[in-house]
Amino acid sequence: MSNNDTLRTLVHDARAPLNRISMNAELIKLVLENDMPKDKALAALDKIITNCQQCSESLQNISDLDSTE
Repeated sequence: MSNNDTLRTLVHDARAPLNRISMNAELIKLVLENDMPKDKALAALDKIITNCQQCSESLQNISDLDSTE
């Protein structure tokens, strides 16, 4: 795999959790605006935390790739 292909894969891996973070943030907003059960907001927050960690790992992989060049 070329460096360009590797970089594209790593960027995709970082972008995917960011999309999930955005979706869960929107869900929390809907929960709060519509007085829905608090447990739905808490579950979405747990997902945001998990996805932030995944994104951080992906960005570290990109950083590691850059330092090997």
